[in-house]
Amino acid sequence: MAALKYKRVLLKLSGEALAGDQKMGLNPPVIKSIAKEIKNIYHLGIQISIVVGGGNMWRGITGAKMGMERVQADYIGMLATIMNGLALQDNLESIGVPTRVQTSIEMRQIAEPYIRRKAIRHLQKDRVVIFAGGTGNPYFSTDTTASLRAAEINADAILMAKNGVDGIYSADPKKDPNAKKYDTLSYMDIIDKGLNVMDNTACSLAMDNNIPFVVFNLNQPGNIEKVVKGQKIGTTVKESDNS
Repeated sequence: MAALKYKRVLLKLSGEALAGDQKMGLNPPVIKSIAKEIKNIYHLGIQISIVVGGGNMWRGITGAKMGMERVQADYIGMLATIMNGLALQDNLESIGVPTRVQTSIEMRQIAEPYIRRKAIRHLQKDRVVIFAGGTGNPYFSTDTTASLRAAEINADAILMAKNGVDGIYSADPKKDPNAKKYDTLSYMDIIDKGLNVMDNTACSLAMDNNIPFVVFNLNQPGNIEKVVKGQKIGTTVKESDNS
């Protein structure tokens, strides 16, 4: 077996990734395909945690623009991530991958409450842990949740799986044919250049805890496995070599 670069990872999946081309809602064939990709790295012995977004169901900021109180809108978004987490859990367990969902908002009938030590114990017992419900607080994105949970469980890296985007560019490659793709960036590059791959709070958390994150195309089969084996795909964001 090829050497593994990362032994414990946090995989960040957007809600849109679960929707696929239909953009909204859950797309069963797409979720099943993602589950199979996760299973591939599970059998390599990787300890896997996952943070799921909820943008395929609801966005708190959209609700706020409609006139809804921002806090209330964000709570609806947190519930959307829990629905996505349960759907992913069902697909993983249907193909033999033991899984636990932990939520930042307690709902004991359907998932465990988030407990850091318990999450780490699940990982040590080779269970995939899905963190749902965001941080449990309004105003914080699921990107921030990914950085926070990665720091709490001592993950080696955050894998930012994007829907059809193969890395970080200087501009939107769909709109600007001269957009440059970056192979590596520092955390400060993300903030200084205003690159909208991860919000500043999430980037700062990753920087403070020196957790690299790799941005890559989820839609290309085998990419998750390539990342954990250290193959050069996508864009890696890490501490500056000059720091």
